[in-house]
Amino acid sequence: MRIVKLTEKERNNILETLLKRSPNQYSEYEDTVNEIIENVKKGKDQALFDYTERFDKVRITTDSFKVTKEEIEEAYKEVDPHLVEIIRKALKNIKEYHEKQVRYSWFDSKPDGTLLGQKITALSRVGVYVPGGKAVYPSSVLMNIIPAKVAGVEKIIMTTPPGKDGKVYPVTLVAANEAGVDEVYKVGGAQAIAALAYGTESIKKVDKIVGPGNIFVALAKKAVYGHVSIDSIAGPSEILVLADETANPRYVAADLLSQAEHDEMASAILVTTSEALAEAVSKEVDGFVKELSRKEIIQKSLDNYGYILVAESMEEAIDTANEIASEHLEIVTKNPFDTMTRIKNAGAIFLGEYSSEPLGDYFAGPNHVLPTNGTAKFFSPLSVDDFIKKSSIISYSEEALREIHMDIEDFAKAEQLTAHANSIAVRFEKE
Repeated sequence: MRIVKLTEKERNNILETLLKRSPNQYSEYEDTVNEIIENVKKGKDQALFDYTERFDKVRITTDSFKVTKEEIEEAYKEVDPHLVEIIRKALKNIKEYHEKQVRYSWFDSKPDGTLLGQKITALSRVGVYVPGGKAVYPSSVLMNIIPAKVAGVEKIIMTTPPGKDGKVYPVTLVAANEAGVDEVYKVGGAQAIAALAYGTESIKKVDKIVGPGNIFVALAKKAVYGHVSIDSIAGPSEILVLADETANPRYVAADLLSQAEHDEMASAILVTTSEALAEAVSKEVDGFVKELSRKEIIQKSLDNYGYILVAESMEEAIDTANEIASEHLEIVTKNPFDTMTRIKNAGAIFLGEYSSEPLGDYFAGPNHVLPTNGTAKFFSPLSVDDFIKKSSIISYSEEALREIHMDIEDFAKAEQLTAHANSIAVRFEKE
């Protein structure tokens, strides 16, 4: 990996390079995505079947579109029972973590007859998109469905592209069934997002769409936002390791590569105060790359978006971590908990040398759907909050309103909204 002395200029160059990976930079695909969306709005199910045959090379009909109970049962026969048990263990951890996020309605009443509050209501219908392609991600199935179930969503609809055999990956189906999905449809890409957003004969419109996908899926989610809600427009995966001289270079190298293998645009960055660690990590990375199965993808990722940055002080290193605002941040320092208190921007923070990033991807419990491309400065991980909505509750008695009605009327008149003022005044016009 390239080793760079950290300067203000170098940091700005890296930030600019990383931002180029954002889906917002790929506007040349927007016309194609918009055309797909319009065709699905008009052609509905048939448009989905046509696009599936075109892009996935498999013919789907009304009879084979929705995954059946028999297909789910068959999937269990094809998945190693040991893996099913692992999925159930992970599910338990994820469920327990998200149950701690549950919010409840609250009401605050006063003796003067006022009552204020907030009513929490789960979304009615949620669409979960699960990609196919380069890899199978049952972990993402769990991470997207479980918080929705914990929140109390009434109906969870999953879409995923079929394989060449016209079936859904067995482990994807098993994970979805274990998590509690209600319906699964064999469709992927921008066309699946359009179906979830606008509805077809088979797929009823949802209120929110969540889940990762390629650039076409990301741009489709962006296009339908406002008609439905979405979780985010996710960019490529990224990891930043913040380390001092106490870090184990072999562990650090392995952790950097755990994200670089996702795709050619993934980012892996080490920020350290130790030149010796930088050199050692670089050597370990070279050794690992030769052994790993996705070496071509990893090497392209490292060549384009991999950096080892050597900072003069831990303060400078921390400032850089906060500026990059990485999706995953590992802190491997002498006192990681102290370092963590100075971190402001990160999707998920992993503390200590035995808290490697894949722990969060699969098993620990916190959600692995995280803000990317610097959006950790203002976005949070997917949570139960993403599957609820809040309504304000206001109730005043006649006595309570009488005390303040003139103030409201004067406020409304100051804004020249006389109908507003009259709405209050009419209740006391006989006085």
